[in-house]
Amino acid sequence: MSGFRQTPLTCSGHTRPVVYLAFSEITPFGYFSISACKDGKPMLRQGDTGDWIGTFDGHKGAVWGATLNRDASRAATGAADFSSKLWDAESGEELHTFAHKHIVKSVNFSSDSKKLLTGTQAKLCRIYDLENYDAEPAVISGHTGNVRAVLFTPDDKKFISISDDKTVRIWDAINGTEIKRIDLPAIPSSLELARKGKVFLVTYGSTTSFYDAETFEQIKVFTAPSQINSSSLHPTSDIFVSGGEDFKMYKFDYENGEEIESFKGHFGPVHCVRFSPDGEIYASGSEDGTLRLWQTNVGQTYGLWKCVMPDEVTNNTDSSPVIIKAEA
Repeated sequence: MSGFRQTPLTCSGHTRPVVYLAFSEITPFGYFSISACKDGKPMLRQGDTGDWIGTFDGHKGAVWGATLNRDASRAATGAADFSSKLWDAESGEELHTFAHKHIVKSVNFSSDSKKLLTGTQAKLCRIYDLENYDAEPAVISGHTGNVRAVLFTPDDKKFISISDDKTVRIWDAINGTEIKRIDLPAIPSSLELARKGKVFLVTYGSTTSFYDAETFEQIKVFTAPSQINSSSLHPTSDIFVSGGEDFKMYKFDYENGEEIESFKGHFGPVHCVRFSPDGEIYASGSEDGTLRLWQTNVGQTYGLWKCVMPDEVTNNTDSSPVIIKAEA
């Protein structure tokens, strides 16, 4: 397969930088992705092809956070208009707006979709009851800087947050008490929960640090050639991908941190990267306003990629394999 060249799918539609993206789990209809963008128009797409499904229209400011629940029936977004919104992901209808006192940077569903967790520039985390919109949210304080990202653990009993105060904190989601604090040497830029919730990873500077999600002890730490804004760990294979300020996408060996390959496809810094739930592709969002989909194993027929061998292509005299693909 070494003769194949990485040919990403480019997903256009946004008009400003794409700052966050997330995938649903695999559903009977495939899996889906949602992107947060400074244009204030979060978009829903078919996950494996990048085909546009719809736009959630209602925010009056840059959207910083977006997520789907497991079966992609609900979406949530957080924005600079001091609100988070809950959406019906099938109809696109806005179900509810939760008012905040500052910019909402991150949103996350509990595994049962009954709670919504938000992180804000007011240095606070909030947990909303999605079965009772009028109930007062649980407000969790303790950070001394803006909260950049928040994630429930799979059992919904704890959640993880990262902040401009250079800390990662683990909280009891029931009573709001701090369970553990991890101090970092720089401001963290991204947070991901991987391997079915067994591992979480944090990026800061040019570093990606991996932690055991049960003990919260560091497992591995690797440094990249450039400042990294986001990393994602493959669901099953020992690889992870990163993107950052040098416009490149990197693939690394999870065992030793060695660079496997790198590609320069974006025309601006990469702000977010995520593996699909089946691990066949990874997606990236950039300052250039696009999302790109990349094959984990280049040369396989998947989604809009169709791989054919030279003798299957009429009048092809090149000995190299050929990838035929459509733009998303």
